[in-house]
Amino acid sequence: MLADSLAVTTIAVTDLEAAREFYGTKLGLKILEETPFTIRVGAGHGSQLGIRKGQPNVGQTVTHFEVDDIDAVVADLTSRGVTFEEYESPKTIDFIATIGPARGAWFKDPSGNVIGVREGPVPGAG
Repeated sequence: MLADSLAVTTIAVTDLEAAREFYGTKLGLKILEETPFTIRVGAGHGSQLGIRKGQPNVGQTVTHFEVDDIDAVVADLTSRGVTFEEYESPKTIDFIATIGPARGAWFKDPSGNVIGVREGPVPGAG
């Protein structure tokens, strides 16, 4: 039954208004629903993120977006005011790390949650 169900990642944030601005404006995700305690945003291919007020999972990647052109995505998000992180492990160069056949980059939301973007073969996608 669950194999046919939509899975929605939920991210805890300390400030819903800052999250609305970040996810809606800076990341350009469509606001699907708002309540006093949550926001639901939509992304590509029918995927969604739930954002709720709570204790963030600071320092860990909480979700990532599969992208076709990571260089273009990093440039676009940087132009919107998103700050990407540099890491020693995996080693990033101009914010992008190569991990096997994939490439990744990471940034933080206003609550400190780490969000990734990934370019490369998607497991099980054909």
